[in-house]
Amino acid sequence: MAANDIPAALAGESGVTIRSSAELGALVKEVRRSQGLLQADLAGLSGTGNRYVVDLERGKPTLQLQKVLDMLDLLGLEVRVAPKRASLS
Repeated sequence: MAANDIPAALAGESGVTIRSSAELGALVKEVRRSQGLLQADLAGLSGTGNRYVVDLERGKPTLQLQKVLDMLDLLGLEVRVAPKRASLS
């Protein structure tokens, strides 16, 4: 992914906090589009069906984790786990 293809949400080194499958799906869709890929392109690259990409981008919560991780990797993304920050109440 070229530097100018990075969505604004990912421009900083800190990345973005994802709290739901819907948020992850929206991010995947944004990154896919920024790379000029169609859903069918991503499906072909990942060895999944187009329906899987559609389900991921719509935030379907029951998708297989490894397939999601593989698709993120194809898009140049990674998952990092960190302690939850204290919320301001």
